[in-house]
Amino acid sequence: MSSEEGKEGDETISVHLRLKPTKKDSGFLAKDDLDQEVVRVSIPERGVTKETGYVNNSKTTYAFRFNNVLAMEASQADVFDEVGRKAVANVLEGVNSTIFAYGQTGSGKTFTITGGVDSYDQRGLIPRAISMIFAQFAENPNIQYSCHVSYLEIYNESGFDLLDPSHETKALEDLPKVTMMSDGEGNTILKNLSMHRANSEEDALNLLFLGDTNRAIAETPMNLASSRSHCLFTVFVEGKRLGSDTVRRAKLHMVDLAGSERTAKTGATGQTLREATYINSSLFYLEMVIVALHEKATKKRDHIPYRNSMMTSVLKDSLGGNCKTVMVATVSVEAAQIEETISTCKFAQRVALIKNKASVNEDLDPTLMISRLRGELTAVREEVAFLKGESGEGEALTLDEVDKLRAAVEAFVDDPNPTSTLQMGKMTLTKLKDVFAMFKNLVLDARMGTGGGGGGG
Repeated sequence: MSSEEGKEGDETISVHLRLKPTKKDSGFLAKDDLDQEVVRVSIPERGVTKETGYVNNSKTTYAFRFNNVLAMEASQADVFDEVGRKAVANVLEGVNSTIFAYGQTGSGKTFTITGGVDSYDQRGLIPRAISMIFAQFAENPNIQYSCHVSYLEIYNESGFDLLDPSHETKALEDLPKVTMMSDGEGNTILKNLSMHRANSEEDALNLLFLGDTNRAIAETPMNLASSRSHCLFTVFVEGKRLGSDTVRRAKLHMVDLAGSERTAKTGATGQTLREATYINSSLFYLEMVIVALHEKATKKRDHIPYRNSMMTSVLKDSLGGNCKTVMVATVSVEAAQIEETISTCKFAQRVALIKNKASVNEDLDPTLMISRLRGELTAVREEVAFLKGESGEGEALTLDEVDKLRAAVEAFVDDPNPTSTLQMGKMTLTKLKDVFAMFKNLVLDARMGTGGGGGGG
């Protein structure tokens, strides 16, 4: 199987479990002794008291399978190696990829996706992905890459551009909203969402930091800096190998979903309660899409309700479409949070059943193709005129004409494109003899090790 074939075809969404570090480990959750990809949750009778918010009158046992389980001691680098590295590699090969974090509020989603601020080692998936992308750019000088970035926030079911400079002078409600439109092929287009070119790792990181400062956060009883919105950071990569007419384009979505909340437990009121209502509603619609996709695979239904929410519309490709998707389920092992942990694990199991059909996004570059065809047409016309004898033997070249012809020959020799042609203008027998003389001199100089240019005229 070729590398191209290995990147295409039906593939289920990869799901990973990350355990939030805590000193209050309930002991209810543990890896299976015989299978390290299986997590077992065993809650003893009355394992949690009323004071902690949960009562269990009978022993309950669950088993959940994941592609990988990231223990509490897993570092940010470990998470990227397991979750992010392959996704970045896919994008550089022209395959769309998505990483999204899901879990209850305060379980470590934002820390996983964006990272912490206490040390460099706390960098999350986004900054590490950016570093890998630009490192790969530098390691492949034979490929011309370009990179663009966008940062979308979905707050109370309204979209906002986190990279809009108006954030500094306007209140959130006064900012232009990002709206959804569909093209003739059914693809979702986001109006008012800006794309910014990043020429270096520093450029891309600055855009990330700018967007993070504009995010909607609030203090809740479960999280001192709770994300009150869903955020989608997207890196668009385009690459063209030197000498090729084809261009590969792919996007990497990295999604930090706002956490599900039980308002009775968080005690949310006022604006925080309103935000929680929107968050829970959008997560409910996400679950509806997940269930519908599973039912579609089993021939029980045809319609997928992507349009019920902005988030599911934006993630349409990532869920059942042309994309390789990875989910990170973040959970707490504390006794008071075990019910939400079980709920997150159940959701992850449903996500793992979804099949995406990813393919390499490769297109012919019309500008390059037109330029090449024009050059070939000009060369053919000159050759035909020469063969018909219309060009004649031609007069001897002037010194200026010789210099121009020598420059054209050297440009032709230096061009790594195997399909390039020698642009020598009107072809005459005299000019053709001079070209052969220049080529001969280049070969002789190369043999002598002088590296000098050719002569003629």
